[in-house]
Amino acid sequence: MDLENICQLLKIYAPSVLIGASTIGLLAALKLLGLTYQWRHKVDANSTRHGGELVAEVLKSHGIKYIFTLCGGHISPILVASEKLGIKIIDTRHEATAAFAADAVARLSGTVGVVAVTAGPGLTNTVTAIKNCQMAETPVLLIGGAAATLLKGRGALQDIDQMSLFKPLCKYTATIKSLKEIIPTLRTALQLAQSGTPGPVFVEFPIDVLYPYPTVKKEIGMKDGGPVSFIQRIINWYLQNHLNNLFAGAWEPRDVKPLPVDIPRATKSQVQQCSHIVAKAKKPLILIGSQATLPPTSVHELRAALEAMGIPCFLGGMARGLLGRNSPIQARQKRRDALKEADVVILAGAICDFRLSYGRVLSKRSKIIAVNRDHEQLHKNSDMFWKPTVAIQGDAAHFITALAKSLKDYKCDPEWPRMLQNREREVDQKNEVKAKEQTENHLNPIKVLHTAEQLMDEDSIIVADGGDFVGTAAYILRPRGPLRWLDPGAFGTLGVGGGFALGAKLCRPDSEVWMIYGDGALGYSLAEFDTFTRFKLPVIALVGNDACWSQISREQIPMFGSNVACGLAYTDYHKIAEGFGGKGYLLSRDDDERIEEILRNAQQDAKNGRPVLINTLIGKTNFREGSISV
Repeated sequence: MDLENICQLLKIYAPSVLIGASTIGLLAALKLLGLTYQWRHKVDANSTRHGGELVAEVLKSHGIKYIFTLCGGHISPILVASEKLGIKIIDTRHEATAAFAADAVARLSGTVGVVAVTAGPGLTNTVTAIKNCQMAETPVLLIGGAAATLLKGRGALQDIDQMSLFKPLCKYTATIKSLKEIIPTLRTALQLAQSGTPGPVFVEFPIDVLYPYPTVKKEIGMKDGGPVSFIQRIINWYLQNHLNNLFAGAWEPRDVKPLPVDIPRATKSQVQQCSHIVAKAKKPLILIGSQATLPPTSVHELRAALEAMGIPCFLGGMARGLLGRNSPIQARQKRRDALKEADVVILAGAICDFRLSYGRVLSKRSKIIAVNRDHEQLHKNSDMFWKPTVAIQGDAAHFITALAKSLKDYKCDPEWPRMLQNREREVDQKNEVKAKEQTENHLNPIKVLHTAEQLMDEDSIIVADGGDFVGTAAYILRPRGPLRWLDPGAFGTLGVGGGFALGAKLCRPDSEVWMIYGDGALGYSLAEFDTFTRFKLPVIALVGNDACWSQISREQIPMFGSNVACGLAYTDYHKIAEGFGGKGYLLSRDDDERIEEILRNAQQDAKNGRPVLINTLIGKTNFREGSISV
């Protein structure tokens, strides 16, 4: 019942029921109106403690080291309390960047990434990033401010129906209605973010559950001083009742430790069934997807299991780099050909969506073992283009390690991976020839990327944010080890670069972090060079600047004869980075013989603590010709 209805009903019932304004009459009237006061609750009206402290306690107990944010009054208590407990607050120049950074931290640390933003536009600015987390299966906690509980739907500042926005994007959504709900709700949210198929969760905090009691009482609209009308006394009573219910039981001791995480696993009989299939295979193949890099199985255990079996692997998403830079069992090129020849294919977290041509690249003659935590992804398009021989809803890494133990005496025929490696070398040799070609204008992007590949430190982390230039980089750059490649995933989101690099550098401060940017994608997060500078995070941005949205242009022009909306300019991005406190380099045709020198200088600048942007003017090649963006 809202306040307006209460007042209207009071005008009707008060004269007949509240004669003499007796306490008994007052309670009788309020009971008629459905209002009850919880006298048993004792609230310290002078306490300066606030709900933000409870949030911080839970996050601290769950091992959260960073909160990414863009400040706002709705969430200030959370940020202040968290900082006091030693959680580092990283404020960005856009809320999407904050969410992308939380995504990166979750992927690299094995914990939940946390982003806290203010109400209304603060939250709506995260929608794309949160959808990216959902599709990339990343456990992220989104904390959002909201209008006060009594003011929802009344036109308060930045008051919108936030829950309806995030319910389709998140595994779990909740609105806090009293302080005593904060701890159990957050524990549940953090548990569910990591359980089953990981994903984002959203908890909404109305502003009056975060600020201290005296502040909320002052702002709630109660009138204590001077003559107070009878109706105002009733309103005061109602507001006091609401206020006390908000804070009732707030500071009672509660367990803040993490709840157990539920992860589906293959059964022994399923593993045994698959080991019989693999043991008879002549040309087995494993496709590893991002999901295989999730905890609790470590990437090092997974790598050891794969190497023990010796089965050739194609790695995708976060699994890139899992086997190191030059593994004899990793195949990178001509995947379609290999899949046609394989007699057994294991999809370990790999999904038959557009990346596998919806399953059409799988041979009808192959036996397919599919393993995925998510039932829907496990059977994606299996009703149309492919059929699993065995489908297991379970953790991919656990399955692979269990399979390796079951096949302890098995070793793949070395001739099969050797043949795939020979194909690999053929493609690499062709790419090296391509790198030596001169483009009509500016630098050959393949040559630039080949040079970067040779210079990157062994512990480098590569962040991919772009279309055409990044597509080329995916063929040339080789991640040096597990969890050293970050791309958006299935959603194909542009704009992840600044946030991913931010999260990566915080998680791995001693590693080089390279952002491989298209000049179009750079525009989304170029301002984060201010963030890199403020927090002393020396990342390296290698920008392929062809003054064009080339991934779109490459198909739009031949198909429709127009380059409309695809043209950009050869902007001086390096100067913009310097304006934000970074170091900028321009790499042009005049520097063709100095590419290595300039890249080494950039590495040294980063080692000296300064973020760097290399604005690389590149020309057009026919590399990846025929590649389309849909």
